[in-house]
Amino acid sequence: MATDPASVTPAEVAPAPVPPTEGRPAAGLGPWRLGLRRLRRNRVAIAFGLLFLLLVGAALAAPLWAKHVAHTTPFENHLSDTIERDGETVNVVSFDGVPIGPTWRGEFFLGADPNGRDIMVRLLYGARNSLMIGVAAALVTTILSIVLGLIAGYFRGWVDAVLSRVFDVMWSFPVIILGVALGVSLQLGGLKVGPLEVSGDSLLIPILIIGLVYVPYMARPLRGQVLSLREKEFVEAARAQGAGPLRVMFVEILPNLASTILVFATLLVANAVLLEAALSFLGAGVRPPEPSWGNMIREGVERVATAPHVAIVPGAMLTLTVLALNVFGDGIRDALDPRAKVRMEH
Repeated sequence: MATDPASVTPAEVAPAPVPPTEGRPAAGLGPWRLGLRRLRRNRVAIAFGLLFLLLVGAALAAPLWAKHVAHTTPFENHLSDTIERDGETVNVVSFDGVPIGPTWRGEFFLGADPNGRDIMVRLLYGARNSLMIGVAAALVTTILSIVLGLIAGYFRGWVDAVLSRVFDVMWSFPVIILGVALGVSLQLGGLKVGPLEVSGDSLLIPILIIGLVYVPYMARPLRGQVLSLREKEFVEAARAQGAGPLRVMFVEILPNLASTILVFATLLVANAVLLEAALSFLGAGVRPPEPSWGNMIREGVERVATAPHVAIVPGAMLTLTVLALNVFGDGIRDALDPRAKVRMEH
């Protein structure tokens, strides 16, 4: 039966409203691709991520700068050398012990330190040491935290009680105090575990110290997530199919912790670089004459009145690196889970 056009109301003719799609995830996009899309839209985080890559590239280019531009090494002293600047011949270190300031050219681009060493060369080599220690320590912390967090959260009971009390004891000490105590003791006697022996001036010492003191700050949140995930249906299904504890922990639960681990790992690198600088400044980290930003700042503080560039240059590099990593880490956190509240608190 035909419908009379005159009897059709405007509401019946108008198309049904289309629900808004802005802000909703596109169909077919997985959580990782969706997170990558959010991260690319965060231009501030991308800019600081590129800044960090630029700093890493500069650190990797340290031997090239030292050999082909500065023509020196990070350990070579030039106390009695002279250099041409503004048409005049000046001493690298004056008779009253004041080092030359920035020349803004190849040799002594950022000036010299009180021992006549090229600050630019030591800054780049110090970046290599500081970044290597930061990344390696963050890797040590991540591995230990994953293993201990999974064990404590999955088995619960007395295992969880023992590990939690250990975390509480370590948590009760500020990281700087615990790091200095461990650093001084290991630098004096070194480290010997069975056939493995590490000398007190090795870079492995600050790596192990920093990697250890940050374990509670990552392991405790992971333990909490494991306690929640072990009660989920997919874990019960895996147990019902005969999966053992190791398979459940590392095959079923661990992939669900990936986003949290990625965010923590990025922030841990920033905190590890900062702690390494603090330990080296206090004499419990990288030992001179090996360069690092921390001991360069310590050397510069003594001459801050007459040669402020000696302390300002490594301090600025440390600030830029930590700022870049923190902003980029916050961008990754917002991209993977905008509602997450992951923070490195100490």
